[in-house]
Amino acid sequence: MADEPLDATPAAAPETPAAVPATASPVLRPRRVAFEHGLLPIPKLVFPEGTLTQTLAHTKDRLLAGGGAVRVDAAALGEALQIPREQAALALGTLAAVLPGEGDPALGEDGSGDADLRDVLLFLYIQSYKRLVPRAHKDSPAVADVWPSTSAFDGYLSALSPIQLVRSNSRRFMPSQADEEAHQLSYLQKHMVNILSLLADSVDGERDESMVLTAETFEHLGFLLQFSEGTPLSQVATFFANSDPYMPAAPVPAAQVHDWILQNIAASFENTAEKSTPKENNQHNSSDPDVTMAEAVTNTRTQNSSPSGTAVPNNQVHYRNTTFVEGFSKTSVVKQASDIKGHSIKVLNCHDSVIYILAPVKYATVYGCSDTTIVLGAVGKVVKVEHCERVQIIAATKRICIANCRECIFYLGVNHQPLIVGDNHKLQVAPFNTYYPQLGEHLVQVGVDPNINKWDQPFVLGVVDPHDSLSHPAGVSDVQAESATCLDPDLFTNFLIPSWFEEQGPTKYNPFTLPEIYWASQRKKHVSLEDIQKNIRELELDDNRKKELANALHAQFKDWLYASGNIRQLYCLQGE
Repeated sequence: MADEPLDATPAAAPETPAAVPATASPVLRPRRVAFEHGLLPIPKLVFPEGTLTQTLAHTKDRLLAGGGAVRVDAAALGEALQIPREQAALALGTLAAVLPGEGDPALGEDGSGDADLRDVLLFLYIQSYKRLVPRAHKDSPAVADVWPSTSAFDGYLSALSPIQLVRSNSRRFMPSQADEEAHQLSYLQKHMVNILSLLADSVDGERDESMVLTAETFEHLGFLLQFSEGTPLSQVATFFANSDPYMPAAPVPAAQVHDWILQNIAASFENTAEKSTPKENNQHNSSDPDVTMAEAVTNTRTQNSSPSGTAVPNNQVHYRNTTFVEGFSKTSVVKQASDIKGHSIKVLNCHDSVIYILAPVKYATVYGCSDTTIVLGAVGKVVKVEHCERVQIIAATKRICIANCRECIFYLGVNHQPLIVGDNHKLQVAPFNTYYPQLGEHLVQVGVDPNINKWDQPFVLGVVDPHDSLSHPAGVSDVQAESATCLDPDLFTNFLIPSWFEEQGPTKYNPFTLPEIYWASQRKKHVSLEDIQKNIRELELDDNRKKELANALHAQFKDWLYASGNIRQLYCLQGE
């Protein structure tokens, strides 16, 4: 099954004058998931650009040397690349998580099987990709004065702290979604001739026409490219369109395929340029990622941290198949399945807030947040948390990658080892600690198994990210990243999600089994609380002393709420 259409409009959405005509030609776009969730900071997977194609060609020959097999398992990949088997297994697992559609059944969702050699070559090739860097801040020295260079955000956000991103409206200095997509498309435009040479088969002859691509191999390019409507590549390419399903289409010269792809990439750039014209004339489109956030108001519930519940702008926008929750500060936000458009969610630059994502999605990204609690209900592929500080993440997911964070706590229900990379400090992990009525259904929908939880088995890679040209100066030697420690059971608490919408569901408790040591701590707290209540009832106090005791307990509880950051959740519960 193909990926969800990128530009699909919800059935209930009203027609707009800017709607694209049904006869419009499909637009070729990069498949963002491969670049956002498919890059691993393993040095031996990243080859110098000058020798990239030659090195991968030799790798292909080594993998084929065992008898011409076109399937690759972890043992074969590890031997060919001279990397530990566990890293090879991680690479295949990551590949499985970012394959289009329903993936490769033989590889499996966890990457424990074997992968198609063509997918492996494409995956290895894009490990050379360098992320788009932010534009320079006009007052970097001034920002640096309030954000020390020793921060965990040093590098990619060297001059931009999460707080400064909100207060100074400096988001305009960060690459937009359209900028990143154009950067990815330019990368593919530059490297497509080499990519095709790796995938092509050789036939007799000495000219370029001796390299050909079959229809099946051509479809594997869907790992990197897709059309706006989610149409398979071969259905749009004239040389493979309408082929007889009972008669394999004849192979096509690689040069012809290359010309066709370059033509479509050029058309995509032209299409983007045409759409930018109304924006330049201040005619914002609601699907434009650069639309002012205050203009992108939807029906998502938000609640201010104050008891009065002052209304706040809903900073949400949809871009193709991704929903954004961006720029919230000192508020609470809840999103349910009906609020999610597409299969991805991104929570960006939110501060001192509580964000509830109570919906099933394939991919989730949390970026540049601070002093915030974020609940991710059910994520079927990958969660990525990057450049966050003093954040609590509560997530039920297949996989999670944590990069460049500090003083964060992760309450996890995760089927695979949490991947920890980059410059992290004082991370803690703990078992999953919440539920909501539809959680069990959402876990089944996305394929997360609550009987498997590897929250306390982190997989730690290096500090240096070769895909991020600003994270560390060139030539810096890599060291293993700082791992996470397990949260003290005495500090573990269950997280209560408000039932604002009174929706019914079968889930009445946490579906992930709590480890015995955490159960014991919970039981001890319960017994201690009962003892305290009993002792208070047995005290013979007059009304004045009872009032003094009540006021003292209230003050201590209030101090704890503010110190722990739970005061905002209390306001959420009061609003039920």
